[in-house]
Amino acid sequence: MKREDSLKLSSQLCFPLYAASRELTKAYAPLLKEMGLTYPQYLVMMVLWEDGSASVKDLGESLCLDSGTLTPMLKKMESHGLILKTRDPEDQRSVIVSLTKKGSDFKERAYAVPAAMSCMIGLDEAEARSLYALTYKLLHALQAREQS
Repeated sequence: MKREDSLKLSSQLCFPLYAASRELTKAYAPLLKEMGLTYPQYLVMMVLWEDGSASVKDLGESLCLDSGTLTPMLKKMESHGLILKTRDPEDQRSVIVSLTKKGSDFKERAYAVPAAMSCMIGLDEAEARSLYALTYKLLHALQAREQS
């Protein structure tokens, strides 16, 4: 790439990733609104539907969220009756987040979300798998850079 091209928006990998991320989040909004969830809350629910429960620390690591973002979100989800927070009996410093019955029941409704998003995005299965793999490769490379 020529030096003068390196600062063109059309030469930047970061811009289409940023713009696509914003558009994806916007596309999720009407689907999740029916359940009363924001996109970050939906991510928390997916981790809990998969694992049953998780510590706040583990949730933060899984979702790449800091406690300043996660704590108020979990508080709101708890006030809506979706999750329950309890102290870990083996380590009182750790808070365990688990689903309530209401939160568990949301799982059935959520099955429609990935299918609707897949139709909206319009990638075939191979393209979606490739994009997923490349995006995670990028994410892991950037996370490794932070940790070194």
